[in-house]
Amino acid sequence: MSGTEAVPLVVHGLDLSYFTGKLQAYLRATGIPWVHREMDLADLRRCGTVTGILQMPAVEMPDGSWLTDTTPTIRYLESHYATPTVLPVEETARFLALLLEDYADEWLWRPALYYRWAFATDARLLSRRIAESLVGGPPWLLPFSAFAFRVRQRHVYLNGEGVTRETRPAVEALYLHTLAALETVFRQRPYLLGARPTVADFGVFGPFFRHFFCDPTPARLMRDQAPAVLEWVARLWNLRPQDWRNAPLPEGIPDGLDPLFATIRQDYLPYLLANDAAVAAGANRFTYRDAAGIDWSLQSNPYRAHCLDQLKAAFSGLGPGGRAKIDAILGRELVERSLSAPRRQGVPDLLPPLPIRSSPARRPTGRWWR
Repeated sequence: MSGTEAVPLVVHGLDLSYFTGKLQAYLRATGIPWVHREMDLADLRRCGTVTGILQMPAVEMPDGSWLTDTTPTIRYLESHYATPTVLPVEETARFLALLLEDYADEWLWRPALYYRWAFATDARLLSRRIAESLVGGPPWLLPFSAFAFRVRQRHVYLNGEGVTRETRPAVEALYLHTLAALETVFRQRPYLLGARPTVADFGVFGPFFRHFFCDPTPARLMRDQAPAVLEWVARLWNLRPQDWRNAPLPEGIPDGLDPLFATIRQDYLPYLLANDAAVAAGANRFTYRDAAGIDWSLQSNPYRAHCLDQLKAAFSGLGPGGRAKIDAILGRELVERSLSAPRRQGVPDLLPPLPIRSSPARRPTGRWWR
């Protein structure tokens, strides 16, 4: 590396953050130099003022510009740094890698936050750590700050995500199903699509590292039921460019991913369609029935309407052969309704184009939309 490529990026975030961990694993694996800056409330507000969104991580670039949101951040870094690529060249593998990343970012979000805040041991531990990092202050203040964070997080990430006594079993079943599916995959090969990590691995790593691997309750389930998944998490965190630079990129669709695609087919894409319709109608909430027949009352989510729009854009770039393969995996009728449908006009422009070089002329928006 030379010039600005040798100057480290500054990654602002918490060391227990879902998306901060996803980006840090990518930076470690690709060899892009970076340093971590643990956020406090003042730094969160500063980053939000620059980027326009109160979220983590926020990346401060050597030239003074900023990046935010891990999905476009990784795409930007791929195009501006000489690193081994995490995007398959073969069109079907590339689309499925992007789909799996999106699924992990947005659908595994609910069980990741559920296990962190629904169980007393996990909630007490993590609320204190957040209070210590974000608020600080004298020791006598920490129990009160931690309690306030527990109340707030449970309201936003349990009540706000539709978690009730009736839906809790479905949230737990999603985690256990995903563990079992990944355990089968990682007993066959080191990464999701083959011998080389792709953006799909880094997407799934987000919830699996800082939440499922580190938080007490889901970590115990992973140790007991999915040791190969545990090994994959450590392997990806330990990865360096020389370990995989010469490994072949995936050529097509490997075996063993059907259980993950079934969840995307039966639950995630139908959810995205229901959410998209609610956002288009200007509705604050909508009702969604999952494949098990459980009804969810959920907040409409503009960011996930944006996610569906991005999946449509990626699908539109496939040739006839690639589209036929995706039809076979997800079902032609669902593909036509979700991915082949015209991109909706007026999908919210939630983030300015990257890199961000000046402060937006508006107050930073909260993260509720993710």
